[in-house]
Parts: sequence; C-alpha cells; structure tokens
Amino acid sequence: MFDVLLPMAGLILCGVAWKVLRPAALSAAETRRVLTSLVYYLLLPALVLTVLWDAPLGRRTLVIAGSAAAGVLSGMALGYGVCRFCRRTRAQTGALILATAFPNATYMGLPVLEALYGPWARSIAVQYDLFACTPLLFSVGILVATRLGTGDGAERSMRQHLLRIPALWAALAAVLMNLSGLPQPELVRGLLGLLERGVVPLMLFAIGLSLQWERSRWHLLPSLLPVVGLKLLVIPAVVLWLAAGLGFSGDLRAGVVLEAAMPTMVLGLVLCERFRLDVGLYAAAVTLTTASSLVTLPLWYAWLET
Repeated sequence: MFDVLLPMAGLILCGVAWKVLRPAALSAAETRRVLTSLVYYLLLPALVLTVLWDAPLGRRTLVIAGSAAAGVLSGMALGYGVCRFCRRTRAQTGALILATAFPNATYMGLPVLEALYGPWARSIAVQYDLFACTPLLFSVGILVATRLGTGDGAERSMRQHLLRIPALWAALAAVLMNLSGLPQPELVRGLLGLLERGVVPLMLFAIGLSLQWERSRWHLLPSLLPVVGLKLLVIPAVVLWLAAGLGFSGDLRAGVVLEAAMPTMVLGLVLCERFRLDVGLYAAAVTLTTASSLVTLPLWYAWLET
C-alpha cells in the first residue's frame, strides 16, 4: 500500500510546491481552476466512458451505489450529531457535515484501487462516485448547505448542477452503450485512452494546490479531530458492515470499503463558497484528512487483506 500512496503523495507535494513557488507568476487558484476545468469538462468524461462502457453492470452496481449512499448519509448524520454536541455555528456545522460525508472517491480513490487491484477496480470508484456521491452532493448536500448557509434557490441549484455535470452525461451514455452491447471502436478507445490518462496526475496535483494549513488555521484542529475519526475510521466500518451483509467479499468488498475510507472530497469547497459556509474550515478538513489517510488507508488495507 505504501508503494501506491508514496507516488501519489509526491504528486500532491508537487502541487504544494507550485503553490509556494508560483512558477511563471501563476497563483495556485489560477492554476487549480484551469486544471480542474480541463479535467471536469473533458478528461473525466473520457475516463467515465472508458470505464463504464465495458464494465459489468447489474446487481453489483446497485450494491456499490447503495453502500456509497449509506456511507454518505451516515456521515451526514454523524457529522450533524457531533456539531450539535460541540455547538458549532451554522456555517461551521454545514462545512463539517459536508467534510465528514463526502469522500474523494474518484480523484484519489480511483488510482489507489487501480494500483492495488488492477484496471477492473476503476469501475468501483466511478460507480461509487457517479451513482451515489455526486448526485447526493448536488441534492442532499445542497439542501444542507442552503439550510445552514446563506444561499437560496436550492431546488433550482440542484437541477442546474446535476444537468451541468459532464461526467454524469458520459455515465448515462456509457451505460446505454454498455447495455445495448454496442462495441467500442478501436479509434474511439484510443482517443478516450489518451484523454483519461491525464485525470489522476492532474487532479492529484490540484489537490496539492488546494491544501491549506497556515499557522493561522491551527486553532481549527480541535474542530477537525472528530471529522478525521468519523471520515477515515467510523464510516468505512459502516460500509464494511453493510457490504458484508449484502454478500460482498474479496477484492470487491475491499474496494468499496477503501472508497469509503478516502479523505474529504475537494469538490465540496464549491458548495461552501457558493452557500457561504466556513470555507477555511472545510479546506483545513481536506488537508488534515488527506494527510491522515496516508496512515489510515494502509491500516484498512491490511485489515481487509487478512
């Protein structure tokens, strides 16, 4: 597992170094916006098409999506309970709920699963994210952000966001072609293969650009320790229990649990900014859970492989 995580950590650190050194006078925010836009609108849809066009779909897909939904919703409930107990502000509560619930399932989860179990495992990450996490983020997540933040028009925002996610349209097209038995032409396979190879390195680099842990944020640490425990330990345990109860075993069960054990999703920053939740607290949660996952992921992998 460390052989898998160390190169990924190296790419994340390259993003951190870019943020500090600012080559060509480009700020971290400018660089991140360009890279994430390229991935979001072009490279990630190509990856989704590549993976889902030939992936085995059926009961396994439903169980993966159900396990992911259970992990997200239990994270929301647990995060809300902790915030109520600790008496956080509404903006802090919204940020912490989102940080606890949503994992970095594709941009970090996909390369981990592929390296551990082979190319077939990419379909676990894509289905976990696109069939559960992303729809819940732009539905229930927006409802939470609207209620606890200062945004409005939640229903309109949900429709707009869901209809504007290129990867979801790519997933729909891939599923339709998969179920219809349409073969993937070699020319298309080659083009999609070239495009999808850029997703993982660019997004790991972008994660490094997003990490924030200046000295002025150290006072946030006590607020984030429960998030780390819930996100990286408790929620994967919930998903493990559910996956085992549904009959998952072996590498498939391990892949689903490792997805649940991924650190906080970077995309949640968009909702925090849009609905004026505590952006700094969420960004700090991304940083701390990402760093902590370098310890907890090997522990989960060792446990699942015994």
